[in-house]
Amino acid sequence: MGNALWLIARRSFADGWVRLTATLLAALGSVALIAGSLQFALRTQDAVSGSDASEYHRADVLVRGGTADPDDPYAPSDGRIRADAIASRPGVAAAAGDAAVPVTAARPDGKPITASAEGRTLLRPWVADPRLNPYRLEDGRAPAADGEVVIVRHMARAGKLRPGDTLTLTLPRETRRMRVAGIVTVQGRDAVAAGDLVLAPPETARRAAMLPPGSWQSVWLKAAPGTSAERLRAELAGYLGGAATVSTAESVRRAQAGAAASEGASVAGVIGMLASVAIFVGLFVVANTFGTLVRQRTRRLALLGAIGATPRQVERLIRLEALVLGAIASAGGVAAGFPMSALVTRLFARDGFDVSAAGPQFGWVALGVPAAAGIAVTQAAAWRAARRAAGISPVQALRSTVAEPRERRLPRVLAASAILLGAGFWFALGVAVRADDPPGQDRTFAVSLMVLLGSLAAMTALAVLTPLFVRPLGGLVGRVGTLVSAETGWLAHAAITRSPRRVSSAASSLMLGVALVSSVALVTLSVHDRFEEAGREVMAAEHAVAATARTAEGAPAPLSRDVAARIATAPGVSRTAALTRTEVKLVSAEEPEPFRFLITGAEQTGLRDVLQLGGRPRALRPGQIALSSNVMKERGLRRGQQIVVRGAQGRTALTVADAYHDPSHLFAEQALVAPATMDALDANAATQVVLVRGGTPDALARALAGAPGVRVLDRDAYVSEASASLTRALRATYGFVGMALLLALFGMATTVSMSITERTRSSACSAPWAPPCDRSARSSAGRRPPWSCSARSSASRSRWGR
Repeated sequence: MGNALWLIARRSFADGWVRLTATLLAALGSVALIAGSLQFALRTQDAVSGSDASEYHRADVLVRGGTADPDDPYAPSDGRIRADAIASRPGVAAAAGDAAVPVTAARPDGKPITASAEGRTLLRPWVADPRLNPYRLEDGRAPAADGEVVIVRHMARAGKLRPGDTLTLTLPRETRRMRVAGIVTVQGRDAVAAGDLVLAPPETARRAAMLPPGSWQSVWLKAAPGTSAERLRAELAGYLGGAATVSTAESVRRAQAGAAASEGASVAGVIGMLASVAIFVGLFVVANTFGTLVRQRTRRLALLGAIGATPRQVERLIRLEALVLGAIASAGGVAAGFPMSALVTRLFARDGFDVSAAGPQFGWVALGVPAAAGIAVTQAAAWRAARRAAGISPVQALRSTVAEPRERRLPRVLAASAILLGAGFWFALGVAVRADDPPGQDRTFAVSLMVLLGSLAAMTALAVLTPLFVRPLGGLVGRVGTLVSAETGWLAHAAITRSPRRVSSAASSLMLGVALVSSVALVTLSVHDRFEEAGREVMAAEHAVAATARTAEGAPAPLSRDVAARIATAPGVSRTAALTRTEVKLVSAEEPEPFRFLITGAEQTGLRDVLQLGGRPRALRPGQIALSSNVMKERGLRRGQQIVVRGAQGRTALTVADAYHDPSHLFAEQALVAPATMDALDANAATQVVLVRGGTPDALARALAGAPGVRVLDRDAYVSEASASLTRALRATYGFVGMALLLALFGMATTVSMSITERTRSSACSAPWAPPCDRSARSSAGRRPPWSCSARSSASRSRWGR
């Protein structure tokens, strides 16, 4: 029987190659989604983690001024250290000062250059000593004068820059044009774990970091021959005491690699969760199309049983076809995953999340997992169809048409109930997250994602129950159709009720795709509208001056502080407020664990003219801080309490003077201080926006003439743009949802076309829905047309109550 099965399989392919090709394309699309999503997740993890590239790989010891944050290996030290104080110590062969200043880079045409995924663009000093220099020049030369910089290759590729071109750097206090002198890599990588690097002459970097002459945030050391890194570290730690933090460079590299790997895994996990939605739709489409393919061959499979094939042989035949189809789809899907990943990468990069620093992945995970998943997907899709095919009775081969057996209600109801329990789990998890986490964009994204997954599970349960609703709906459609045309109503009713599985297969694909798109769109738009409405209530200023560039989180990039001074001189301006921001850690002795939060600095005089914060906080003096009610409640703080925070300048004692609320989460989400207090916390705090009361857009634009990368927005435009940054994580789902919708529509079209082919091949005369005969109708040869051979049966009439 084996040779006969092989011949039958060949004949089946020859007769139904169009249907097999459609099923193959559906499977290939599903595998391409899996491969593309996995490829993007791996590239994301690689780009975020920065792999093993480290700017410290040639150094042996790092001496950081003051204390270093043990929880954040990327945070700068909160003290200062002189390089000449330790360069002459025994055991030191070479020393180089280091400082890191966050900047925003833009191309000559003003278009911003997005840093590598979840990273920042940092201005740092060029290291001239070859014993410590970790940078390899790929093109050009080292920076030799103020105004010249060297950039990493990721920046050069993203900004389309070459040596000799100019770029614009927005520093915390000024904006400068720099000439690109060279392009470098670090250990063969285009970027490092911290992000992109702009390397300038040491004095340029030191002045930008607001450091005294000869002082640095940290110093890189190379141990002399015969002196181990650990020994040099111990000697310097004893010599410097508590004035500095001394660590081996290897320990810092391990800490950064561990933090980057953890962050990369977290980001990749979120991306994988989003991709799973598209993957699920692909699995659903393959199961539907393959099930339709088997149903179309019911008579042929029944004929196999009639001539002696066992149910096991029929099942093996179906599984063999699924294996061949899965293998071909896996090969094509893995290949199609690369351009799909490139497309998703480009879409995310336009929204501020650029993972192009990591190239395509070719490991066994990137190639083997999608291929194995493709075969597993088609085998899983064919499992139920193969079992149904094995149970086909041989007598069905003698029937002119094959009617589907009635659905068994209990298995479907139980399966749908189990899926609904899963939907309830996601909804309950969303409620728990909303109750436990403080308000903000992180909670909003988490709750929205739980709602999305719960909605998807609920729609899946409804799709499982669809065949049970087809017959009642068919009757309704038939009755509505008779209002237009009796024959049309009869045909519609019979076409639906005769094959409920066929109808439900096409309907469920479309239903799932539409439900997925509508749920994502509704959640995203509702969240965005909520933030936007609250933002308009809080922002009392008529205008806002913001940067054209965006951060990795999708928010407007920082401005330089000289922008606020220019705006203040514009005609008609009555009030300006530059909002600066920095992150600190609450390190009070009574705190059980450190707590990080964002502090916003703003001029207190006339603050209510530009911001209407809930609770109307009083004007703050230096050394005072106002906390949001959420932070006060979460940390158990009270008015008048003394707290200690650790910022870029070290530890600072503050007094909790008041509580307030920012319902928009756009301007002062967690804490508020006066400018003098902000300078004590972080002298280079980033300026997020300048709010302006009075003046006209034209007058403000003239005041900003010559300032690159800056624009004037009205209240609605700025609030809408800032709110969009809070929903960036939700909007990131659009790419995956769009691909899932296309696949769902393709699956629906494939199922419908295969169903039409099946119906056109069935005999119209034997169908229970045949219209009344027109016995007077004759063809040119004197014969009746095929559709007029018999009148509608009495059973058909009684079904309609006639």
